[in-house]
Amino acid sequence: MEPDYIELNTFLRVHEVVHTGGKAKLLIRSGAVKVNGVVETRNRKKLVENDKVMAEGMELVVEKRVLRNR
Repeated sequence: MEPDYIELNTFLRVHEVVHTGGKAKLLIRSGAVKVNGVVETRNRKKLVENDKVMAEGMELVVEKRVLRNR
């Protein structure tokens, strides 16, 4: 069974790092987003609970309440 997750582009929108999916895609593809300390360029990267996302000078932690049930 696959764990609950949220896609990176959706996570950035939910936390208002960006306001549109297009802006999320551009930010991610530019190499300006890190997940757990590693640059991530995949828009639909699946994030799981406790992953750390760095973007636009913010560090955000994925919490269970924003995950999608599978």
